[in-house]
Amino acid sequence: MKEFDYRRAPDVTGAVGLLAGEPEARFLGGGTNLVDLMKSGVERPALLVDVSELPLDRIESTADGGLRIGATVTNSDLAAHPDVRRRFPALSQAVLAGASGQLRNMATVGGNLLQRTRCGYFTDVSGPCNKRVPGSGCPAVDGEHHNHAILGASGRCVAVHPSDMGVALTAFDARVAYETLDGPGEMPLTDLYLPVGDTPHRETALPPGALITHVTLPAAPVAAESRYRKVRERASYAFAIGSVAAALDIGDGHVREARLALGAVASHPWRARAAEAVLTGAPAVGATFAAAADAELAAARPLPDNGYKVPLMRNLIVSVLTELAEGGAR
Repeated sequence: MKEFDYRRAPDVTGAVGLLAGEPEARFLGGGTNLVDLMKSGVERPALLVDVSELPLDRIESTADGGLRIGATVTNSDLAAHPDVRRRFPALSQAVLAGASGQLRNMATVGGNLLQRTRCGYFTDVSGPCNKRVPGSGCPAVDGEHHNHAILGASGRCVAVHPSDMGVALTAFDARVAYETLDGPGEMPLTDLYLPVGDTPHRETALPPGALITHVTLPAAPVAAESRYRKVRERASYAFAIGSVAAALDIGDGHVREARLALGAVASHPWRARAAEAVLTGAPAVGATFAAAADAELAAARPLPDNGYKVPLMRNLIVSVLTELAEGGAR
């Protein structure tokens, strides 16, 4: 591992200032992804700015009935918080579906959203990867890609985002707040991740040197009836090969409101707006759920070895929506 300096940030402004003074600096929260990447040589920072002790570790209700979640809240604390479990159960389920208990005790909300892909070509510094070395190529397109993207990818990169938490946050219109030397800013989570296009090495729309300070969930009564389901290759401690965060509000047998987001299918948590459009106002029955899944997956462009994801995601969407309809119909 390359030698690096370490500084503990005194406050948010100080953290941003420390990072601005060193072009090769990185913020350090739980370090559950960054430190691994430093060991493999993917990340080679000259300075780590430790933000783990900043006062960003609270979960608070907002005036409109939503939640404000600090960036250094650990995954374990987020999953166990009573307001999260009661008002956004899919978020709690998503967090508990990720990693191990030990990792959840260390990992933070801000770090989770900014974690890097687990594509094997990205973490192998001996070979090419457009995300790691722009212009060097994407071996996954013709190589090992059974768990890679089926939506929104390009010939430059077919890696998927590994977050479970981000999928649930995407379904519930989360907004990301950050601090820069020029002051605070905010954006929808769906705008945080840039399209892959020709520049897969540019992953987020955060301004240079920005520190995520908190995530806001607006009030969403529909979220009280929500589920997160994850399919993976072993029962625990594995990344998803497909996941769904969903919520339904059903009245008189029809869907009044629907939220749906997909994981492990694209370079970012995927908001399934085409499916939501089919669901809204339609009968809450299996045929509608299948039509919604088909509408969303019509844009899928699988590679030779990950075509299984299309029927997998279709079945997963239908299954979760059916479960919600059977449990929440009134």
